[in-house]
Amino acid sequence: MKSNKYIKYIDLIETSNVYDVAQVTPVTKANTLSKHLKNEIFLKREDLQPVFSFKIRGAYNKLANLKRNGQVKPVIAASAGNHAQGVAFGARSLKLNAFIVMPVTTPAIKVNSVKNYGGKVILKGDTFDEAYDYALKLAKKEGYAFIHPYDDKDVIAGQGTIGKELLEQIDQGIDAIFIPVGGGGLLAGVGTYIKALSPKTKVIGVEPEDAACLKLAIDNKKRLSLKEVGLFADGVAVKQIGEKTFSLIKEWVDDVVTVTVDEMCAAVQDTFQETRTMAEPAGALALAGLKKYVQSRGIKNKRIVAINSGANLNFDRLGHIVERVQLGESKEALLSVKIPEEKGSFRKFCNFLGKRSISEFNYRAEESDEATIFVACRFNNKTGKSKLIKHLRSKGFSPRDLSDNEVAKLHIKHMVGGRAPKTISARGEYIFRVQFPERPGALVDFLDKLSDKFNITLFHYRNQGAAYGRVLVGFESKQENYPKLLKYLAGTGFRFWDETQNSAYKSFLK
Repeated sequence: MKSNKYIKYIDLIETSNVYDVAQVTPVTKANTLSKHLKNEIFLKREDLQPVFSFKIRGAYNKLANLKRNGQVKPVIAASAGNHAQGVAFGARSLKLNAFIVMPVTTPAIKVNSVKNYGGKVILKGDTFDEAYDYALKLAKKEGYAFIHPYDDKDVIAGQGTIGKELLEQIDQGIDAIFIPVGGGGLLAGVGTYIKALSPKTKVIGVEPEDAACLKLAIDNKKRLSLKEVGLFADGVAVKQIGEKTFSLIKEWVDDVVTVTVDEMCAAVQDTFQETRTMAEPAGALALAGLKKYVQSRGIKNKRIVAINSGANLNFDRLGHIVERVQLGESKEALLSVKIPEEKGSFRKFCNFLGKRSISEFNYRAEESDEATIFVACRFNNKTGKSKLIKHLRSKGFSPRDLSDNEVAKLHIKHMVGGRAPKTISARGEYIFRVQFPERPGALVDFLDKLSDKFNITLFHYRNQGAAYGRVLVGFESKQENYPKLLKYLAGTGFRFWDETQNSAYKSFLK
């Protein structure tokens, strides 16, 4: 590796003060993934730090150096997440006052966490950029020391201690290390150390597809700013790679991988299955990149590390993550399929699906000769989707694959329905909520028990991972046939409730 610049950083890393507060985090072998990917896969567990992320390292190293050099005035930082907690925790340990400027949109859990660590929170601006600008102005006005989240030599050196630990913990050699990238502090620190002491080890940065500022800079051989960044992995939602960090990274980085939201969600699940802990999206980013890189290149029999950078997950994100996991693994298909609008065609279609695991099913009767069904199926392997589509085509259907359609995934599947056609309203419609034991094939068994005695006019099912499946189903029936309909449903053996007078049904579906 070149020049005195790198030697300087190696010295800074090896003399960093991080262990006054930071832990030497363990390296966990991911046994299931290792077997599946045919490589030795390890996770560097920065989620186990006192503030649940690696950010404590760089923040404390910067603060400790300031204190050593006579800093007595307060320090200030701008952050909506892990850097804020690292600065607050470190400042308290060094008996420094810390002001943390956070956007007014910051979740309460993160604001309270910073306060619990002793930070004085200032809510300012709707975005990080506005909070950042205000923090700089306040620092200049009051003479506070500004603690940059990544573009600072002491911060970079603090993060680089992870590289030193890795070479000590995996002394038989590392073939590749995957590192998440936001502003580049973690990649710059770890990569510089690794490339100096283990030059044959590949160092690969990982970014979200919608926040790939490093890839943009490398492709253009200079730092550029993204117009927009995705916020799902908020810990790496940075528009422009750092100046100091890029000057280091561009010299030695071997590759940059970008991943989708669905691939990050799948990596969150992988982390949970391996460690029984929940990574935040940015925390699972490196593992998502590792999986994509290894599988796309057919890499085998290598020793590979992914840095799990944090576990400060907003609890309200869990539902979205769980919903997108199977898509990220290519083990779920979202399909739209047209069927004849006639009695029995809906159940016939369900029978063609066989015992496949159905995770969602939406249908509403239409005035036309054809109705459109929205169906989601899960599979045990990545070939399941293509096999199902081929099977449906052999039966005369023309399924449309919506698995990569963001509008379908985020919106349309929740909006399928609408009011009953006038012809059905005139004849009468009754709505029931039905509950049955949840297991593979249970939905088709339920439909088989319904037979064709009553025309189904509405159907909504979604697998919630619960012990019981719940269906909202509509039947066309005249009022005088209502007793027969009740007797018919009772004969299925499932619990049911009449929801025909439900105000939500009347407002949106009747």
